[in-house]
Amino acid sequence: MDVEIWSDVMCPFCYIGKRKFENALNQFTHKDQVNVVWKSFQLNPDMKTEPGKNINQYLADVKGWSLDEAKGMNDRVTAMAHEVGLSYDFDKAVVANSWDAHRFIQLAKQHGLGDAAEERLFRAYFTEGRDTSNHVTLLELGTEIGLVAADIEQMLQSNQYAEAVSQDIYEAQQVGVRGVPFFVLNRRYAVSGAQQPETFLGALNTAWSEWEKANPSVIQLPTDGPACTPGEIC
Repeated sequence: MDVEIWSDVMCPFCYIGKRKFENALNQFTHKDQVNVVWKSFQLNPDMKTEPGKNINQYLADVKGWSLDEAKGMNDRVTAMAHEVGLSYDFDKAVVANSWDAHRFIQLAKQHGLGDAAEERLFRAYFTEGRDTSNHVTLLELGTEIGLVAADIEQMLQSNQYAEAVSQDIYEAQQVGVRGVPFFVLNRRYAVSGAQQPETFLGALNTAWSEWEKANPSVIQLPTDGPACTPGEIC
């Protein structure tokens, strides 16, 4: 059974949602028969990489908030991350366009390393304060997870996997993605946002019980979980 997950590297709730989903998956009886497929989604396609500006300042600028207000909101998100064992440091996070990071993920998927790529990029962005648009950084992260340096360099020096990223974004529109993370189970059930593990587990059990039923429609489950919406930094 496929579980497709639309996310963006710069979405804090996507990393939190990943952990909560993993918690549920570890409790799922048929976890070994679940194929997790990561899908690309850009919250801010027009964002310009600004290594000298961190996310707190960027958020304050785009929202018209004070720096203290922006830091306060990110502190609350940091506390949410801490609850699932993640360590966020928004003071170090670098404002970076995620396009090349998504192409990097598409390359990793071709080698069965999609989940490893997502995990490494999230940690680099939210914990280590690394510029995930920087080609040297992506080369280092890629070789860490087992990709071949020459393959990464070839991708970065070309437009390779751009079509795959665009296709994922197009598919997101077709299934009604309005914020990420967005989880689609067996192309029938959807869970939006960083829901609690019990919600994910219930969706897994429901989708599994209907494994053989052919129905291409996507049914929306509770959508009030924390999520990031396009055009926003949260």
